[in-house]
Amino acid sequence: MELFQYHFFQNALTGAILTSLICGLVGSYIVSKKMAFISGGLSHTSFGGIGIGYFLGINPLITGIIFAVGAGLGIEYLSQSGKIRTDSLIAAFWSTGMAIGILFVAMTPGYAPDLMTYLFGNILTISSTEILALGILALLVVSIFLVLYYPILYVAFDENFAYTRKLPVKAVKYLMMVLIAFTIVLSIRVAGIILILSLLTIPQETASLFTKQLHKMMIISVILGIIGCVTGLFFSYFFNFPTGPIIILTLVTIYLLGRSFKWVTLKAKTKQP
Repeated sequence: MELFQYHFFQNALTGAILTSLICGLVGSYIVSKKMAFISGGLSHTSFGGIGIGYFLGINPLITGIIFAVGAGLGIEYLSQSGKIRTDSLIAAFWSTGMAIGILFVAMTPGYAPDLMTYLFGNILTISSTEILALGILALLVVSIFLVLYYPILYVAFDENFAYTRKLPVKAVKYLMMVLIAFTIVLSIRVAGIILILSLLTIPQETASLFTKQLHKMMIISVILGIIGCVTGLFFSYFFNFPTGPIIILTLVTIYLLGRSFKWVTLKAKTKQP
């Protein structure tokens, strides 16, 4: 309990809960929409903005958000035009963003001490400013999902049906792409660019084993995300392990247990007369 007296640990715990909430909601849309690859592309594209931020001496998260949002809107616009295949677009943005980031980091004088944090995450280094940004984003995400739940639901599961209902499909898709970009960049401190995709998909895939309803998937995903983040937080503090990998390994373990439980229950049902 003495840990909770430390300000940095309070920040880390708050950041874990807020990140789990945001990723649980946004990630449920990503999994339902089957667009995990796009999320991976945005997370790696943001590294270009982070590298530029290092080079210019400004907060890398700001430039990372600009890059991620621009890439997300660009991918959505170009994919809707039908002129370029979506997977080709994602691959192009993915590789270009990483190349730009590496180039500008190499051009920056001196050594970039926080670079590994952006790549692999370190929740213990999260600042009060980043907590505030996560809090604002969490409030925004929750509000949007409450107000636009049914349009988001229809767009996620059946886009054609959403068009027949005269819902603003394109506006919802652009809005969700912006939310995904903000979620990825502001969650980098927790899991890092390389691992954030897992936080947006593994809890949701675990939840989908037991429910197909979007709101239930969101609730379960948030709970599983909190379990993974808090586990990573404590392991990081007590054993000096990197936070991101522990979070992901915890979530993967939970998924495997859920998959095993599902398989055992199905086998038991088939054996019943």
